[in-house]
Amino acid sequence: MTSFPEGSAIVYCEGAFGTPNGKTAHGLVRRTLRYEILSVIDSRLAPADAGEILDGGKNGIPVWASLKEAIDDAQKRKKKATFWIMGLAPDGGRLEHQNRDAVIQAVKTGLNVDSGLHDFLSEDSEISTLALSTGSLLRDVRKPPSKNDLHFFSGKIENVNCLKVAVLGTDSAVGKRTTACILTEAFQNRGIQAELIGTGQTAWMQGVRYGIILDSLINDFVAGEIEHVVWTAWNEVRPKVIIIEGQGSLMNPAYPGGFEILAAGRPDAVVLQHAPARLEYDGFPGYPLHPIDIQIKAIELLSGKPVAAITVNHENILGEKIPDICASLTKKTKRPAADVLLEGADKILAALMPYLKKYNVSQ
Repeated sequence: MTSFPEGSAIVYCEGAFGTPNGKTAHGLVRRTLRYEILSVIDSRLAPADAGEILDGGKNGIPVWASLKEAIDDAQKRKKKATFWIMGLAPDGGRLEHQNRDAVIQAVKTGLNVDSGLHDFLSEDSEISTLALSTGSLLRDVRKPPSKNDLHFFSGKIENVNCLKVAVLGTDSAVGKRTTACILTEAFQNRGIQAELIGTGQTAWMQGVRYGIILDSLINDFVAGEIEHVVWTAWNEVRPKVIIIEGQGSLMNPAYPGGFEILAAGRPDAVVLQHAPARLEYDGFPGYPLHPIDIQIKAIELLSGKPVAAITVNHENILGEKIPDICASLTKKTKRPAADVLLEGADKILAALMPYLKKYNVSQ
């Protein structure tokens, strides 16, 4: 098993920290076992504290304007940066020219580079040759695994005898992974063994124990890999609860996700993450977000299982308005709603606890 942390990291998020395209950086700033996060690079916001930008409270991770500033700051704190992480999550996962230049700068400095983009750094001849000369490790997290290592759906998911909860979303980049992490930790804090199933590159970078990267997989094996990772977590550690991180959203025009998780992960219940201030699908003007009641009906029709609760993303919403918005969602959907980042997860856990009775777990 990998020993964490693997090293100390500078997260590159130029032009996107605090926006949906910075979601990988956001996840790492909030929590990761794989690295010690030293700083974030985004010249628009520097100098600043990353926690204040994201969540309104300092977390001691500075935002700097350049790699040199980030390295100098680390040295002043008697820290040595060993990793440079691509914290951007642009549409399509492409490596833009200015960001490629930033990768080259990091490799010239001798840093190891982890990237979750679809443009693989290890297949870029200039970057890979440069990495050989500096001894830098290039890890393309989204590189497809060998077909020999993949699994086809077999039905063994039916042997998983614990509560399975899928955290899906009404849009992409809406906070599903963060909510899944918070719910997992909340169960654990109550003494109920819970395991998170990561399904994207950011969860891998956070050091999730059980995970796959869905959009690196050949379509034929997506369902089988979901089934296998859930079954493996159950088989190895026998948790009482498994939380499955969702991807995309059922009706997003570019990232229609969640179908395979419902079909192959076979959750007992769904928690639906929602950004009430969004009117259109992220990054796609002219594509109005489907109403939340329609999205709930679609999920329940496809899965035959209930949407048990709504979790709220508070982007572009003043903090004092969150309670009223949650109350309005509860009235509209007849389901409890909470912003777990601001309010904690108690209300959502209360909605999920009845489903544990099936597995002889009470709290």
